[in-house]
Amino acid sequence: MTSLVVICDWPLLQLGLAQAINTQPDLQITAFAKSVDDLFCEANDVEIIVLINLQMSDQVASDQVAQLHRQGHAVIALSTSEAQSDAVLCIKAGARGYLSRQTDDSELVTAIRAVASGRSYLGASLAGQSLPAPPPHISSREKQILQLVANGATDREIASKLNITENTVHTHLERLRRKSGSRRRADLTRLALKYGVWENHSTE
Repeated sequence: MTSLVVICDWPLLQLGLAQAINTQPDLQITAFAKSVDDLFCEANDVEIIVLINLQMSDQVASDQVAQLHRQGHAVIALSTSEAQSDAVLCIKAGARGYLSRQTDDSELVTAIRAVASGRSYLGASLAGQSLPAPPPHISSREKQILQLVANGATDREIASKLNITENTVHTHLERLRRKSGSRRRADLTRLALKYGVWENHSTE
């Protein structure tokens, strides 16, 4: 089951999204939030965040996407805009999906399933346009491991601190390498810096 939180302050749109999503056997909206700040009070570790972009400036929208991305959420932006420039801003900020107001319920469900499986999805209205690739989505656990790597922790120390096996650490590191193309530990440290997940403190 893929869980979602919907950020939307319009009750009628909330109802429409609930009808489109909750009727699917593998999808479920677990909470609604009126804003990004409300979301962090209600849920911190969901698989997908559906971000509703309602009549806000391009910069505000991309800032909110970036904030969610830094928190480790996979973001699908639902926007009233069909402009390529707006899509580019959201994608560069970390959105894994971008859908316009022309989106129907079938495409919405397709986009959610694509993002849930680790892929990205751009709406049909953007088909054929040259858009940047979204930055890699880093899960909450991968973020923890990346932060520890950046602080110089060994695989054994990471396993001990997070109470997981070394094999599990190796699996997460390999996923990070595949997502980012970074093979060496120094590259992963730079990745941590790039995505703002490095906090310089002792691992002890």
